[in-house]
Order: sequence, then structure tokens, then C-alpha cells
Amino acid sequence: MKSSSNKAITFPLIYVVLFIILIVSLITFGIKKINNSQSNIKSIGLVNNAAEDKKIARKNNTLVTARSGDTVRKDTNIEEKQENNNEEKTQNNENTEEATINNEETKNEEQPINENSENEEKKVEEESTKNVEAETEVEENQVVETEEDTEKFVSINDVQISKNMDLTIRTGLSRNDFIKLISNVRADTSGFFEENAGMIYDLCEQYSINEIFFCGLISAESGWNIAGNHRSTHNYISLMKNGKLIQYSSVEEGLRVAVQKLHNNYLTPGGKFYHGKTLKGVQTNYCPSPSWVDLVYGRMKQII
Repeated sequence: MKSSSNKAITFPLIYVVLFIILIVSLITFGIKKINNSQSNIKSIGLVNNAAEDKKIARKNNTLVTARSGDTVRKDTNIEEKQENNNEEKTQNNENTEEATINNEETKNEEQPINENSENEEKKVEEESTKNVEAETEVEENQVVETEEDTEKFVSINDVQISKNMDLTIRTGLSRNDFIKLISNVRADTSGFFEENAGMIYDLCEQYSINEIFFCGLISAESGWNIAGNHRSTHNYISLMKNGKLIQYSSVEEGLRVAVQKLHNNYLTPGGKFYHGKTLKGVQTNYCPSPSWVDLVYGRMKQII
């Protein structure tokens, strides 16, 4: 009895275990299918995502390509513009170089003119400098001469004359003072002596003749008014030839010949009419009248 009951109990347990195993296997198989379907779904999703990514990539590539194309076009345009600019710069540089060369050639062509002008300017400057220096020297010399003149010339009030004076000794007056002295001679009514005072002074200085004596002699021979025959012949001290007054061409020639004759013939030792340097010595051969000395000396006194 005991053995049959144990068998009866054992038999259903086996079925229970088998049933449990079946259920577990089914559950496990279902779980695997679910996992497989999920993995398939995931793989499909991944595939779709990959496809979409490829599409997006293709679009992006297309955009990039388009953009790169635009960029290339832009770059190409920029390069073309740069090339054009470079060509324009090159042309401008060439034009500038040509203009520079032309300017240099023009300058080179004009250089001789500029050099000549510079040389002329230098010459003008040098000449002006020389002129300034010469004027300065003249002024200095004039100052020196003025100082020396002040020392060596006498005043009008210090001039002395006498009947027996040496006619080759000058008055000692300066040129200006002599002209001033003659301009104050009242007897010179014609103005001849005042007008020619400077010339008379210079000639007497050249031939070493006393100026007052020479003027007194002219006045004694031609008069203070200068007689018509003396004025027309410019013969102021009665130089004669064949009993007639010698004709001279001008006042200057007449005065110059007069001082030359007096100096060479009458007042220089060895002269053909020399008898001394006084009025009496000149009168010996110049005029036979004994009153001639007083006449000339009286005219000299009218000047002083």
C-alpha cells in the first residue's frame, strides 16, 4: 500500500516539473524573440539613420560643393580683379618709369642751361662782390684821402701871394676850396672863371703852375669878361704867331696849350724863354711892357 501511493505521488511531480520547464523555455524563447525584434528595430533605425545621415551628408556636400564653387568663383573673380589691378599697377609703373625717364632726360637736357645760368649767377655774384669790394676800397680811399687832404690842404684864408712868389708852387687849396674861391670873385662878371674853375685847377695841378697866377694872367690878357677875339679863338693868354692870335678848337684845348707853353717855355729851367720862376722872369720874353708885372699881380689880388 505504501508503495503504490508513493508511485502515484511521483508521477504527477514529473509532469509538474516538465510543465514548469516548458513554460520556462517558452518564456525564454519569447524573450529572445522580443530581444531579436528590438535589435532588428534598432538596426533598422540605425540603417535609416545612416541613410538619413548619408542624405544629409550628400546635401551638405552638395551645399559645400556649391559654396566651394561660389567660393572658387569668388576667388576666381578676386584673382581676376587682382590680376587686372596688377596689370594696371604694372602699366602705371611703366608709365611712371617712362615719365621718370623722360623727366630725367629733360633734366639732363636742361642741365647745361641750368649750369650756364648757375655759372652766370655765380659770375654776377662774383662781379657784384668785386664791385662792392671795389666801392668799399674807393670809399676807404676817399676817407683816407679826405683825412690826408684835411692835413695837407690849407684854408682859403691861409693862401698867400706876392709879387716875387715862385709861380710853380701851388696855392695849397683843395679843388673844392679853389672852386669856392673863384665863385666868390666879383670881377668875374662873365662867369667864365667860375664855369672853368675845376678844369683850371686840374691843368695847373698837372703842369705845376700856381692857379691864382694862371687866372690873373688870363684876366690881364683877355679881361674878366673875356674879349671877343680871345673868346672866338679860345686863346686866353695871347699866344701869337705872325702877329695874330693862334686859333684853338675848344676852351679845353686853349687852356691846356696855355699851361703847357708856360710850363715848358717860361717856368722850366732850360726852356727857350726861361728867365726865372717869378713874374719878372716871365715878363722878360712874354711882354716887353714893364707894367705887365703890376697888371698881372693886381688881377691876382682881386681873387684873394
